[in-house]
Amino acid sequence: MIDPRFFQLCGPLSASDIASLVDGSVVRGDPARRAQIVASLDRAGPDDLCFLEDAPGAETDLSNAGVVLAAPGLAATLADGPAIIETRRPRAAFARAAEKLIALRRLESGQPAIHPDARVHSSAQLEPGVIVGPDAAIGANAHIGANTVIGPGVQIGSRTMIGANASLRCALIGDGVRLYPGVVIGEAGFGLAADSEGASLTPHFGRVIIQNGVSIGANSCVDRGLLEDTVIGEGTHIDNLCHIGHNCRIGAHVVMAAFAGVSGSSVVGDGVQFGGRVGLKDHITVGAGARIAAGAAVIRDVPAGETWAGYPAKASRTWMRELAWLARSAQKRPTEND
Repeated sequence: MIDPRFFQLCGPLSASDIASLVDGSVVRGDPARRAQIVASLDRAGPDDLCFLEDAPGAETDLSNAGVVLAAPGLAATLADGPAIIETRRPRAAFARAAEKLIALRRLESGQPAIHPDARVHSSAQLEPGVIVGPDAAIGANAHIGANTVIGPGVQIGSRTMIGANASLRCALIGDGVRLYPGVVIGEAGFGLAADSEGASLTPHFGRVIIQNGVSIGANSCVDRGLLEDTVIGEGTHIDNLCHIGHNCRIGAHVVMAAFAGVSGSSVVGDGVQFGGRVGLKDHITVGAGARIAAGAAVIRDVPAGETWAGYPAKASRTWMRELAWLARSAQKRPTEND
């Protein structure tokens, strides 16, 4: 669902218009079928544009979708209903068409520092240089640091404190949240699509939701989702210089030390603890209560409650045994035959 507080609709476009735009062709369905917005495969409805790069699983039903951008040969695997456009690079085609359907709301040229359509509670404190966009809202007893930019539609709860030089867009911020100086919330994630001219960035139409009592350290970044939301659960504490990628879901009461990075579409369960400089591969799940030692590189799912370490990360006892064996082997005297 596209949130109108952050995005505005520019369409619709017919399937034939989209095909011309992306150098594709309508191979099935009505060329006059129109798309108004965009959606992921599992949520596509009759007004939605979506894309398909691989053969869909048995659980994927696109019969209600409006327009589907599909790789060559996939049209025959889809049920009747949507208009299907065949194109060599569906993701890149989706990115190109999506920008014609939906636009990010931006600060208005020449607007006053506090837009007249913004709602700022009388008890909120705004330091010099703060900019608040249209339809943004700031709750009771919030404190906003100098030169912070709050984009259109951003919602900030009561008692929330935001440090100087922060930037927020496409975000819903809960009560009692602390965002330290230099934090960047809600910018587009690092979604790349290959096209004939190389890699291009995919536009992002999701949001960032930060629940109550969260703290995020200085100069950390949380990307908005591609089509879904990036969510930070209540009571989670993230240190300085951390990065949360697009579509990630971070559970409640997670603790994350400095330089940690969570790649896109990963899920971190409640109560997980990260040491410093931990890195997660994309689409990883870390189970509730797990502990990841400093410097670990996690490239596969971590079961709930376990402690992992190493590069690549594995159960800490296994990692320590391997280190001990390596140390003993390195200290052995060479034999005469060596």
